[in-house]
Amino acid sequence: MVKPTRRSNRRRHALTLPELEHSKVAVLTSLGSLQSRRSYKHAIDEFICWYCSEPRLALNRAVVLRYRLHLESISLAPSTINVRLAAIRRIAYEAADTGLLSPELVAGIRRVKGVKRLGQPVGNWLTAQQGRQLLGSERETLRGKRDRAMLALLLGCGLRRSELVTLKSDQIQQREDHWVIVDLVGKGRHIRTVPIPSWVKADLDAWISAAGIREGKLFRSIRKDGAVWGLGVTQNVVWYVVKKCAQRAGIDRLAPHDLRRSCARLCHNAGGELEQIQFLLGHISVQTTERYVGCKQQLNKAVNDRIELGSGDTDSHH
Repeated sequence: MVKPTRRSNRRRHALTLPELEHSKVAVLTSLGSLQSRRSYKHAIDEFICWYCSEPRLALNRAVVLRYRLHLESISLAPSTINVRLAAIRRIAYEAADTGLLSPELVAGIRRVKGVKRLGQPVGNWLTAQQGRQLLGSERETLRGKRDRAMLALLLGCGLRRSELVTLKSDQIQQREDHWVIVDLVGKGRHIRTVPIPSWVKADLDAWISAAGIREGKLFRSIRKDGAVWGLGVTQNVVWYVVKKCAQRAGIDRLAPHDLRRSCARLCHNAGGELEQIQFLLGHISVQTTERYVGCKQQLNKAVNDRIELGSGDTDSHH
């Protein structure tokens, strides 16, 4: 008598496109930051496109290693590759939670290491003089007052774009006889209090008074006829403002995050303690603050400038 065959209870290893899409939605739903959702969505879409075009047997460690080699072959930056690998790991975790992948396969995918970054890329910092030129590039129009207030908060308070566009009027309060931004929700949903310098507060007051902002988000769109409209602005508006003002000031290749980095270095050059700069920017690790400050390498005081071996240098000892 032939024994009946048992139906296998093992999880399938190959994921279909609908299953990948389902896992993608689960991953994006679990992310709180809009910036993270945008970054992960792009990374997952790129992987799904590659995964569905390649002959495959399963979503496993070998396939992820092959994908990493593919990313390296198209000369992506190590940080970009590592973000895409992190997105794949999240996909694998969600697939395991829904029974689509076995824990063994997920453990193998988790062991795929990221790409090491050799050296530290040189950041872009503004000097104090360049900061004044940037702020002075704006005109005394309503749009100019808004843009100057944006630049002042980015450069004087070290805000991120995402923090700037969500800033509300009731968050500007006084604490210990000093104007501050209270309950600012930053990266990773970490909450911090940011002190506001007097010159930043003056620029902010000029915009609020001219625009008649009483409640809600501080920054609004402006029509071509100069009228304020809408309930806020997007991060792309901030990017455009920085680019436009940088061009007027004659500063090349300036991004909004460069102003946050410049804030850190200017605070450090003015004698600010590294720990206080860490609090200001909302960094979890002080090593991140050190990279923003750039205190590990000072190009304007390069130590090798002291080496005098050129043809014009003569040896005093004969």
